[in-house]
Amino acid sequence: MLGVPGGAYRGRVWRFALSRRWWIRHVLVVTTCAVFVRLGRWQWDRAQSPTGDWQNLGYSLQWPLFAVVLIAAWVRFLWLEQHRGPEAESPEAETLEAPPPVPRRPAYPPIREDDPDDELAAYNAYLARLAEQDRR
Repeated sequence: MLGVPGGAYRGRVWRFALSRRWWIRHVLVVTTCAVFVRLGRWQWDRAQSPTGDWQNLGYSLQWPLFAVVLIAAWVRFLWLEQHRGPEAESPEAETLEAPPPVPRRPAYPPIREDDPDDELAAYNAYLARLAEQDRR
């Protein structure tokens, strides 16, 4: 690994998966996959029973598929963590800069009741005419 560019980096990064925090996650993923496979087996047994139907057969195929998708997602998550790069681990990357201040919207002029609004008055007159026609 020493003669390969990036070899030392690659070996260092994969060590993250052996930490206690990651072992707990590995165990959780394996346990969940085992539960999914067991649920698929249970649905298969239900499908083969006299009370079983096509729905149980579908579930018996669906649960192991969930396990496969979970394993694929876990492998992708580990790959992304490996290729995250050293800049993501630097202390400078973790310090967050304050976002620029958001410009405040100007305050709207207060609405006064004595201020006539021609559009609103026309709409209210239209509604009054409709209400009068409904009464007839």
